[in-house]
Amino acid sequence: MKVLVTVMPKAGVLDPQGKAIGHALAGLGFEGVGEVRAGKVIELELAESDPGRAKSAAEAMARKLLANTVIESFRVELA
Repeated sequence: MKVLVTVMPKAGVLDPQGKAIGHALAGLGFEGVGEVRAGKVIELELAESDPGRAKSAAEAMARKLLANTVIESFRVELA
């Protein structure tokens, strides 16, 4: 079963990569872009066939390794 884990900086946490992307977009002439936040998407292929257990396993992986839960939040979706 395929699972997507999306990790983003928490609100209020500085995001220098997002700032750099926003600045670069403005430099390329793209107008009207507000705040930019940069994160990551991790795609997992799990052997688990039960959707609930697959989601629980991916959440445990995110808490233990994929996200720094002090400064990042994460979302798990079945794909």
